[in-house]
Amino acid sequence: MVTLAVALGIGRFAFTPMLPVMLAEGKLDLQGGGLLASLNYLGYFVGALSCAAIRLPPVAMVRGGLIATAALLLGMGLLNDFLAWGLLRGAAGIVSAWVFVFASGWGLRRLAETGAPALGGVIYAGPGIGIAVTGLLGGVVGRWGSTAAWIGFGLAALALVAVIWRVFDDGAVVVASAAPPVGPPAASALAAARSDARWLVALYGVAGFGYIITATFLPVIARQALPGSPWPDLFWPLFGLAIVPGAIIGARMSSRWDNRLLLAAGCALQALGVLLSVVWPTIAGFTLGSLLLGMPFTAITLFAVREARRLRGNAAAGLIGYATASYGVGQIVGPLFAAPLAHATGSFAVPLLVAAGALMVGSVLFAMVWWKATSRHVR
Repeated sequence: MVTLAVALGIGRFAFTPMLPVMLAEGKLDLQGGGLLASLNYLGYFVGALSCAAIRLPPVAMVRGGLIATAALLLGMGLLNDFLAWGLLRGAAGIVSAWVFVFASGWGLRRLAETGAPALGGVIYAGPGIGIAVTGLLGGVVGRWGSTAAWIGFGLAALALVAVIWRVFDDGAVVVASAAPPVGPPAASALAAARSDARWLVALYGVAGFGYIITATFLPVIARQALPGSPWPDLFWPLFGLAIVPGAIIGARMSSRWDNRLLLAAGCALQALGVLLSVVWPTIAGFTLGSLLLGMPFTAITLFAVREARRLRGNAAAGLIGYATASYGVGQIVGPLFAAPLAHATGSFAVPLLVAAGALMVGSVLFAMVWWKATSRHVR
């Protein structure tokens, strides 16, 4: 949990509360901020794709990624050049993907060995905790300037890494047992599974696009809607706190629930959360919107992984990789689409409406894929 809080909550998403500070200091404009965000998401995309080719022990990847995360945070404060920031944010995306993948595998294996697999939701609450803490601290340390804030985040990451460093050990490598031999699936079932896999990859990318605009610019959006209010800096940590119960509840939901319906529900909740910031731009609207956007955040990832395992079993790694890459593409496109449009119109209303619409379309299509599959079984 602490590992994911450092790598994702701080290393990847500290940029969100820092963006309005850097804008106010004149170090960035809105389009530059959107570009740095997309470079980070591009790094995550590259890191996720590269995991399949990496043969290093998980512990080495986790420890190396954590140290790199702290160093990259410090670099954001020590360097004052846009090109350098772009390289640092891209590298931060790569190492956050490495840590997420390898720490998840290590943690889930350890939970299986200790007979506590239901605690997997605690692991995935880590990003929410990191986002909440970073968001709360960002408003405080940001008063000393972004340079001091980035260095403070880097030192905090180093302290947390030191605390958990000895927890990781190589342990025994658990090899999945081979499944009993069965006959080849029917041609119709194989075609249906391939169709479902293509839908999963495509719609998971829509989910990545739909949430990322708010997740990147939430403090900026809230400050535009509530000028002079002390509340805008609190909506981002509220988003992070909402992730925690969402991850735990999602991990405990019965596998009897169809993953496509759960994905449809998660996308619908996020669509409503995004929409509220446009149609109800008040303290209450942003509060409810942050909760609705945050709760399904890691739960959607969990349901997508579970669906990939349903379709491919122990050979699901490739499908998970394709889905993660699609999600990454959606995250890359979101800020590049939103920042120039918001700059030109002076408002994030249009990009947010597009994002909410994309999430609702994804929700409807997930439900349609489920309905089509149900109809096949009935016939």
